[in-house]
Amino acid sequence: QVQLVESGGGLVQTGGSLRLSCAASGSTFSFGAIGWYRQAPGKRRDLVASISSGGTTTYADSVKGRFTISRDNAKNTVYLQMSSLKPEDTAVYYCNYHFAWTNYWGQGTQVTVST
Repeated sequence: QVQLVESGGGLVQTGGSLRLSCAASGSTFSFGAIGWYRQAPGKRRDLVASISSGGTTTYADSVKGRFTISRDNAKNTVYLQMSSLKPEDTAVYYCNYHFAWTNYWGQGTQVTVST
């Protein structure tokens, strides 16, 4: 099984930057796709960025140009670099690992952007 641990969340001011990390266990990490999701209070959990095993990335329109997802397979880690943060980015951020029929979630890390 794969275990995911997010870190890097915290309290930042509008316009600030933050880098989230998702550290994964398991030897199949490099074969899987990773998605960063976020869930604000009272809202659905939405995909904000993803990266495939081949390095192809996707982004939600709301974060394009501000967020960058990357992966370091040697470290079994995926990153989400967040810049120009807005209060609307406030949410719990989760990473998700998908490979074949498997699908795993981390515990989430809180990101709060103050005005």
